[in-house]
Amino acid sequence: MWRPTERTARAWQIGLLVLLLAAWHLASRNPQFAFFLGEPIQVAGRIWSWFLPFDVPANALFPEGLKGNADVYLHLGTTLLETVLAFGIGTALGLACGLWLALAPTASLILDPYLKAANSMPRVILAPIFALWFGLGIWSKVALAVTLVFFIVFFNVYQGVREVSPVVLANARMLGANQRQLLRTVYLPSATSWVFSSLHTAVGLAFVGAVVGEYLGSARGVGYLILQAEGTFDVNTVFAGIVVLTAFALVLDGLVGLIERRLMKWQPRSGETEKF
Repeated sequence: MWRPTERTARAWQIGLLVLLLAAWHLASRNPQFAFFLGEPIQVAGRIWSWFLPFDVPANALFPEGLKGNADVYLHLGTTLLETVLAFGIGTALGLACGLWLALAPTASLILDPYLKAANSMPRVILAPIFALWFGLGIWSKVALAVTLVFFIVFFNVYQGVREVSPVVLANARMLGANQRQLLRTVYLPSATSWVFSSLHTAVGLAFVGAVVGEYLGSARGVGYLILQAEGTFDVNTVFAGIVVLTAFALVLDGLVGLIERRLMKWQPRSGETEKF
C-alpha cells in the first residue's frame, strides 16, 4: 500500500488548502453567499489591517480600503494571557488531582459521583457565576477555561496511572522502590503519553473558554472583537478573528508537540518499526 512521505503529505495539505480557498473565493462572488460566509480576500485584508498601525487607502484589491487597528495587540494579548493561564492552571490541577485519586482508591470511590456530575454539567453556564465572583476582568475567563481544561487532563492522567502494569509494580517493589520512587519511575512515565494526548485537546478548550467568557462579558479580547463584528453583521471580521485564534492555537499546540517529542524520545514515531 502506497504511503506518502512527510514532504509529499505536506504538499497535499497545502494543495487542499489552496483548493478550499479558491472554491471559497469563487463562491463569494455571489453576493448572497458572501453575506453569510464572507470573502477570503476581505478576511485577509482584515487580518492585515489589524497588524498595521496605519490605514491603507482604497484600491483595486480592497475597494473599501483598510483601516489600521493597532489596538488589536491589546485584544490579542488579553486573549492569549487568559488562554495560557487557563492552560497552565488547568493542566497543573488536572495532573495533581489525577495522580492523587489514582493512588488513593478510598478517596476516588467517595468522590467518583461528584466528579462525574461536575464533568457532565455544561460548564459554560458557570460563566455568569464566575463573572459575579471574579468580575469582568481576565480571571473570570481564566476560571471558565480552567474548568474545561481540568477534566480533560484529569481523566487522562487518572486512567494512565490506573493502567500501570501490576507486573511492573511488583518488580519495582521487589527491587525496594518506595512510593516516591514508584511515582517518579513507574506511574509518571506510564501517564506521560496520556497527559500529552490530553494536552493537545486542552489547548483548543483553553481558547474556547477564554473566548466564550469574552463573549458573555468583556471590554477587550479577540472574542470581544468578534462579538462587536457580529452585532454589525460584519462576517469578514468574524472570520478574521476565527483565523487569528486558530493560528495561535496551532502555535501553542505545536509547542506542546515539541515538548512531547523531547520528553518522549523513547517512544517510536508513527510508522516506525522495530528492527531485530
